[in-house]
Amino acid sequence: MPYEWLPPTPDGDRLRLWPHRSLPRRGFVWFVGGTALLIGLPLLSVLGSPVLWGLLPFLLLTIAAIWWALERSYRDGEIVEDLTLGPDRINLIRRGPRGMRKDWQANPHWVRVIRHETGGPVPQYLTLHGGPREVEIGAFLSEDERLALAQDLSARLRALR
Repeated sequence: MPYEWLPPTPDGDRLRLWPHRSLPRRGFVWFVGGTALLIGLPLLSVLGSPVLWGLLPFLLLTIAAIWWALERSYRDGEIVEDLTLGPDRINLIRRGPRGMRKDWQANPHWVRVIRHETGGPVPQYLTLHGGPREVEIGAFLSEDERLALAQDLSARLRALR
């Protein structure tokens, strides 16, 4: 699962969440290399003719666009959520792409895990409610992972009270 409970610290239990990456970096290299090979294969039939120079810029531009799109996807997927459950404070820090950071704090006695079965941006949308505002958690997880996370978080919050 793309979340794990880290070893506890003096501040409390720690949870780290991150989005699932279906294409690891090694697969990225193989995909771009295979695409370049398959795109370049038909060029063998026009080798030595002026048609090659007419097609080559478009094929190189296509490979560059695929590379850029996958790199952009990796940058946008650099989301990490860190949740610390302490006896007197719950703290959620969300680090997003391009250095974006959001913090949320609340008293764990009042925090509730709310599961929105419908009506959220994703099915089984999870929020934490109990501080000055309601915040989402794990929106990038799959539906089953959000259900498991909701049960796990609720149990840990009950143990804190």
